Amino acid sequence: MSEAHRNALVLFSGGQDSTTCLAYALTRYERVETIGFDYGQRHRVELTQRLAVLAALRQRFAAWSGRLGEDHVLDLPVLGQISDTAMTRDIAIETQAGGVPNTFVPGRNLLFLTLAAALAWRRGLSVIVTGVCETDFSGYPDCRDDTMKALQVALTLGMDRRYVIDTPLMWLDKAATWQLAHDLGQQADPAGGGADLVRLITEHTHTCYLGDRTHRHPWGWGCGHCPACELRARGWAKYSQPRSSS
Repeated sequence: MSEAHRNALVLFSGGQDSTTCLAYALTRYERVETIGFDYGQRHRVELTQRLAVLAALRQRFAAWSGRLGEDHVLDLPVLGQISDTAMTRDIAIETQAGGVPNTFVPGRNLLFLTLAAALAWRRGLSVIVTGVCETDFSGYPDCRDDTMKALQVALTLGMDRRYVIDTPLMWLDKAATWQLAHDLGQQADPAGGGADLVRLITEHTHTCYLGDRTHRHPWGWGCGHCPACELRARGWAKYSQPRSSS
């Protein structure tokens, strides 16, 4: 690891992917801070759950607790005001012309990462970790690897500071993301840390687009039928199926 890139800021929503990214960062970097955004999202229960996840991580993984620094939440109502999407309005989730679902919030990841870089500049952090993924995703253009590489260049040039956008989930499907969480937890604590981190993610994280915390499934809480729940459930089914001993 470069001497200049020992500290990281994790885009942390409180969902499965961002929690796995946080565990990854706590394994890899010496000091880790987190950032979340309140943009009027329909599933704003995630803002409550992210605090539950942080508390549970600190309690269960002592080795990580010492690396886990300040948490930041930015109010971003303007994004909700200009977005007419199923993530910011009480409308049915559907696929739009061109194949992109109406859960896509235009500019969201671009804005999140730009604001994260501005905060990182002030906090002396040079790595920004985000859970965007081009393997299991909904066709969102701001989750693509090319987008992340272009934005890394733009932020580095625009702020005259070398930034690294670290995307550990970019080429993983949801089953592999569950497995990564297990492996990271096990690395942190060989005495059951892997299973405990998977249980923590299952119980405390929130992914459901509708903000449902009333229905409990083997993979966690959610409505069970929105695209986010279906993706998480498929990944869990693949991850938890019995492995061949051969």
